[in-house]
Amino acid sequence: MVVRTQGGNNAGHTVLIGRKKYVLHLIPSGILRKEKACVIGNGVVIDPVSLVEEINGLRKIGVNVDGNLFISETSHLVCPYHRELDEQREILKGKNKIGTTKRGIGPAYGDKAARTGLRMIDLVNPARFERCSSLRSKRTTKFSKASARGPSRSSGCTPRTAPPGTA
Repeated sequence: MVVRTQGGNNAGHTVLIGRKKYVLHLIPSGILRKEKACVIGNGVVIDPVSLVEEINGLRKIGVNVDGNLFISETSHLVCPYHRELDEQREILKGKNKIGTTKRGIGPAYGDKAARTGLRMIDLVNPARFERCSSLRSKRTTKFSKASARGPSRSSGCTPRTAPPGTA
């Protein structure tokens, strides 16, 4: 069994087997071994579009993922609004930016930590998925509009500290 326990598709790894080169971003490299069960654990944040592209790419070159790739239903999703937040936060930092890949990994982990993120299991409940993603989209739109004006205390874009004794 090969398990991926954390991270997202912002990085990856290249595996050479003989003369064949495989580039993986989310799926554990054990997928290249027929006898290995591969698990994407709940510590991984998953961009569903990237995951499907990676699965399709593996199938196209003859790698079977059916029956040996398992994904935790509690893995959090990276959604389009995470990528937007990632980009907007980088812009706000100006010359102090951290150099994010802008793939939304940090904001997705933020939602995971805040227990507000969408998870893989939410994909099987269309009503919940629609409701939750709509609320998050509105939040991202507000953030984007606020960031266009620049940081201000009312926009929520600057760090705040609680007054002494209130935290």
